[in-house]
Amino acid sequence: MARSNYLFTSESVSEGHPDKVCDRISDAVLDLYLSADPYARVACETLTTTNKIVLAGEVRGPASLTKELIEETARNAVREIGYEQEGFHWKKADVEVLLHAQSADIAQGVDASGNKDEGAGDQGIMFGYACTETDVLMPAPIIYAHRILKRMAEDRHSGKCPAFEPDAKSQVTLRYEGGKPVGVTSVVVSTQHKEGVKQSDLRELVRAYVKEVLPAGWFPPEEEFYVNPTGNFVIGGPDGDAGLTGRKIIVDTYGGAAPHGGGAFSGKDPTKVDRSAAYAARYVAKNVVAAGLADRCTLQVSYAIGVSKPLSIYVDLHGTGKVDEAAIEAAIPRVVDLSPRGIREHLKLNRPIYARTSSYGHFGRAPEADGGFSWEKTDLADKLKAEIR
Repeated sequence: MARSNYLFTSESVSEGHPDKVCDRISDAVLDLYLSADPYARVACETLTTTNKIVLAGEVRGPASLTKELIEETARNAVREIGYEQEGFHWKKADVEVLLHAQSADIAQGVDASGNKDEGAGDQGIMFGYACTETDVLMPAPIIYAHRILKRMAEDRHSGKCPAFEPDAKSQVTLRYEGGKPVGVTSVVVSTQHKEGVKQSDLRELVRAYVKEVLPAGWFPPEEEFYVNPTGNFVIGGPDGDAGLTGRKIIVDTYGGAAPHGGGAFSGKDPTKVDRSAAYAARYVAKNVVAAGLADRCTLQVSYAIGVSKPLSIYVDLHGTGKVDEAAIEAAIPRVVDLSPRGIREHLKLNRPIYARTSSYGHFGRAPEADGGFSWEKTDLADKLKAEIR
């Protein structure tokens, strides 16, 4: 039997965290390619350290996308985050571009030809999850952790809070009773800051954002509110710690409240089911909950490289379902095509919409007019209900 009373914690990291800098650069390069060719192939990995940026991976796209243009894209991504520090500066960092042509062996498995449909870009398992804990049908701990850092970043960018620097982390612990969140027991925020800022002043600056984000009355006890618990945090970002693309997959998804298949998202074009099928799984799970078929839904899909159809679809409603899981599993293929091509076309993923996903979560965001976060729509809910009832 599932526990109903417990504490659960999730963390987030800001756009200036070393790993998130890499995610942002990789997704900016992906957007560059998709802007030039919607069917470009990209698998771009980034490494950052003190005034050094290295890009590596496989691409297939127009020859007009030169190394110089890719380097400029990487620098612009770092500039937009806000790094103009001695140890990491968008203009002064050394940028090395090591991208090369996509493997012909991979391409032949993925490309459609003759009677063969477009295949998955890799084997793997992907999970989607949704629940009724928040207005965006996401687990509460990760949503609050994201929102604290996002608000801090907004005021840093606007100049309203110049004490903040780009690198930051947050952690929120919630108390659950009867399986539902009822309060916050602790909050941790560590933020890079300008030299000379007093820790007592920084604590009060951060307090305002935490109070703004959390529900009224949910601020933790004073002794459980931690701001920069190690003290000074002036040296940060890639100068403080090396960064790599794809190292924050739990931050990117459900904060540990749901399973993860292991694949990272950033820098990958939508033929890579690590990304596109994880988006589709969230889309379906969210629509199951939005349809009122359950209060919680976990969905797993699996793929084989070069094969178009998913090998399996699994649904778990965690005892909250209004209908049988098997009925939902049977209905899903009738309302949405979960082949790589079907996902790509249904969610319109061949667009430069990815740099914005690289921080503050890929899920729980509002669908945007240009197609960004299309997997957050709930336009499948009525179709699912009609198929089952």
